[in-house]
Amino acid sequence: MRKQQSVDHSRRALLSAGGMLMLGAVLQPARLWGQGASPAKIGIIGSGHIGGTIGGLWVKKGHPVTFSSRHPEELKEMVTNLGSLAQAGTVEQAVAFGDVLFIAVPYGALAQVGKDHAAAMQGKVMLDACNATAARDGAFADEVEQNGIGVTSQKYLPGTRLDPKLAIPIAGDDAQAVQIAAGLVRDAGFDPVIVGKLADARRFQRGYGQQVSAAELKQKLSLP
Repeated sequence: MRKQQSVDHSRRALLSAGGMLMLGAVLQPARLWGQGASPAKIGIIGSGHIGGTIGGLWVKKGHPVTFSSRHPEELKEMVTNLGSLAQAGTVEQAVAFGDVLFIAVPYGALAQVGKDHAAAMQGKVMLDACNATAARDGAFADEVEQNGIGVTSQKYLPGTRLDPKLAIPIAGDDAQAVQIAAGLVRDAGFDPVIVGKLADARRFQRGYGQQVSAAELKQKLSLP
């Protein structure tokens, strides 16, 4: 029993550490446009579960955020609860406001957003948290599967300084726990990278915390 409790404790500690890494990465958008920069003005495109949650964390860290929606009046309660650094507006207003943009919309909507706001998005840092699924996004998901999400997103968001979804390494002996963790990472707008068993966690226990894509992380860790 004592041995089993030790294993369970290790697993919880590992997943907690992963959560801290995710939080540390997402709360520092200023790093993307200059070390030592003052709080970043952030425009959120798509203020649902992911955009609303991540944007709220940024507000609590002192960043002014404009949340946008096709129906900004529906965001009134959320921004009121977040305080004076949060405001609601249209996508056009969020794009104009933000030095950094965060997009979390159904992937099939990405092309239209890019088309409608191409001029205003030029040169801005864009954090892409969009996922493509075949059932919802159809041909867009096929394009992502064929060409990769980074290349496809850049095609539909031309002129932006596109930053791909950040990668989060996961290691564990319990396959179900690993899959649960991976799902939560995806829900938060990140890319899970399964490194291996708990013993393999040593491969990222030191030096990790860089803002890298899944492809870059796999290369750093020599994963297939």
